[in-house]
Amino acid sequence: MARESLAAKKERNRQIIAGLQQTYPDAHCELNYSNPLELLVATILSAQCTDKRVNLVTADLFKKYTVAADYAKAGRAELERAIQTAGFFRNKAKSIQACCQALVEKYQGEVPRSLEELVGLAGVGRKTANVVLGNAFGINSGVVVDTHVTRLSFRLGLTRQTDPVKIEQELVTLVPQEQWTLFSHWLIWHGRRRCSARKPDCLGCELRALCPQIGVAKSNTASDLKPT
Repeated sequence: MARESLAAKKERNRQIIAGLQQTYPDAHCELNYSNPLELLVATILSAQCTDKRVNLVTADLFKKYTVAADYAKAGRAELERAIQTAGFFRNKAKSIQACCQALVEKYQGEVPRSLEELVGLAGVGRKTANVVLGNAFGINSGVVVDTHVTRLSFRLGLTRQTDPVKIEQELVTLVPQEQWTLFSHWLIWHGRRRCSARKPDCLGCELRALCPQIGVAKSNTASDLKPT
């Protein structure tokens, strides 16, 4: 792909956003939750685990643990059993419990509404903080960079970075702030439904005319179509 000016990249991304918005008008966070605490816990559980699996785990978990104090005072072994099928359950139980203990001690059991406060909690990095702020509170604090956003932003030629923080730094210069949260949802939905890691459907892709298909095998691209 030829070197692209920042202005040209912004314009191309504006068209990418329009295409994604038209394709996925109902894009949203696919973790089930009814309040900020539930979303915080679900997002911690989602590390190296599918949203579908997390939702199966939290269906029962959220009935048993309804406030931060419930997690804080729970027996560790009991909590581990409750989340075991989400994977890495010992580390996740430790993080959830330490996080909720801090919520009780510092924030009266409530989830704070700032990036700085959230990343100070156990098990909470920028990605988790941005998920909670953007979806539970409607605060566009940044762009959530997960594996789908990492893969698609590279394929689309929006960034050459591989570090999530650096990817986010570049994406926030290309996306209007009021769309930061939705932009992540649009890329995640597109990654799950069209632009998979191993066999992206480039020929049927709504963004085909805008995508340089960086790193995609030729067998998935239009260049392999032979005239009839």
